[in-house]
Amino acid sequence: MARHIFITGGVVSSLGKGLMAASLAALLQARGYKVRIRKFDPYLNVDPGTMSPYQHGEVYVTDDGAETDLDLGHYERFTGVPARQADNITSGRIYRDIIAKERRGDYLGATVQVIPHVTDAIKTFAQAETEDLDFVLCEIGGTVGDIEGLPFIEALRQLRNELGRENTCFVHVTLVPYIAAAGELKTKPTQHSVRELTGLGIQPDILLCRCERLLPESERAKIALFCNVRREAVIPALDAPNIYSVPLQYHHEGLDAEVLHHFGMVSEPPVLTRWTDIVARYEQPEGEVTIGVVGKYVGLPDAYKSLNEALVHGGLANKVKVNIRWIDAEIFEREDSEIAAALEPMHGILVPGGFGERGTEGKIASVRFARERQVPFFGICLGMQMACIEGARAAGIANASSTEFGATEEPVVGIITEWMSEAGLQKRAEGGDLGGTMRLGAYPALLSANSHVAAIYGGTEISERHRHRYEVNGAYREALEQDGLIFSGMSPDGLLPEIVERPDHPWFVGVQFHPELKSKPFDPHPLFAGFIAASVRQARLV
Repeated sequence: MARHIFITGGVVSSLGKGLMAASLAALLQARGYKVRIRKFDPYLNVDPGTMSPYQHGEVYVTDDGAETDLDLGHYERFTGVPARQADNITSGRIYRDIIAKERRGDYLGATVQVIPHVTDAIKTFAQAETEDLDFVLCEIGGTVGDIEGLPFIEALRQLRNELGRENTCFVHVTLVPYIAAAGELKTKPTQHSVRELTGLGIQPDILLCRCERLLPESERAKIALFCNVRREAVIPALDAPNIYSVPLQYHHEGLDAEVLHHFGMVSEPPVLTRWTDIVARYEQPEGEVTIGVVGKYVGLPDAYKSLNEALVHGGLANKVKVNIRWIDAEIFEREDSEIAAALEPMHGILVPGGFGERGTEGKIASVRFARERQVPFFGICLGMQMACIEGARAAGIANASSTEFGATEEPVVGIITEWMSEAGLQKRAEGGDLGGTMRLGAYPALLSANSHVAAIYGGTEISERHRHRYEVNGAYREALEQDGLIFSGMSPDGLLPEIVERPDHPWFVGVQFHPELKSKPFDPHPLFAGFIAASVRQARLV
């Protein structure tokens, strides 16, 4: 039977529970164990698909088409284990399913209640598809005491009783703040947080204490005494210089050893060469490049979390540091002079995905700059669509646009209402629901044998993850290719453009999918590795 590790947070949000879960899973994996990580999200949205990036950060998409929390990206990047629909649950999804059952009469007239119906659904989710695993790590979103999280805490309390202490471990992540005026770290917030959790029926087994200063042994012992845990189970977690050093840091502090001690397990020391190599490449680069990311959500870095990490991975592949300059696309819609001033220092230009018309003319201007100045360009999802609109305008189609932005005489980009998937023909109504209705998940594509991207991938058959509602209109293919923008990747049925490129350009690639979702520090995505390599060559020319 799989052992369950439940990860809760207290005091404040944004303490890094997701990164902690990913790092612990990586350490257990390095000891030879098979792991999977899951996320409980207490909010009432069915999934984060319709939430603003400013509210929730990016939406991470799995191969099987789930729109999930960005923490699942951490899980995949640190373990290499592909996330699935079954690895992220929300209160909204649970309540939706329970109400649907009640309407069908599945409960045979019973009164439907939080206990046992909601808590039973949470427990079922936590234990589903775990037969072949050694450890299942479950992260609970939010902080202890949040009203929407109470059913999840209660479900975990029940699970400990049902599975036994020998098969369950509670790791509580807390804050030990430094008070400058007093000149000392304060343990009281952690004590209160543990008291809150204990009052809900859960005694944590391990405390991970986030702090910005070294945690003295006296304070560690004090926390252990007042929170009723072993002193060795109080794990300091100082701010790390980069996220890929976190597994090494947690191992040094004894986190994985304490988890195994809790379960009464003994194993060989972990093999951590993967992480030491990554950290060495990160901390000892042989050069650096600057990439301009021209987007619309640049005010919140988490909106492009996977993109940020994939660029770092491209740097790791080329042994260089990647300096990312986040540029608001709207500034290019005010003054043409702003474009050159902002983009001339860049060694590469990337236009990421997004939704809506705001900032699109600025993105198109960025594409034009990259094309005319021969600067390496990478367009992702909406970025590819903007590259096609810019190409159409350069080819003389002055009114080229997208139906996403309103009625247009020249719909170079238009809404897709049906497409083929592994499940068969998918259909969507133009005025239908927004949630869960896009082309989502992994889809195959065929690449032209003599194309640049085929050389980058090392083959002509690929599978990449999608999240979009609009597609480039194949009716404009001839006009675009005559102007030099080649359709080098298509869906297997030949109807949907997946990749465009300019053979006469040093590096100009646009993709309809999101390659950043599959990039890992120990396995950088080839497109990002290629883009950064081209940017390194550009840096030598400047």
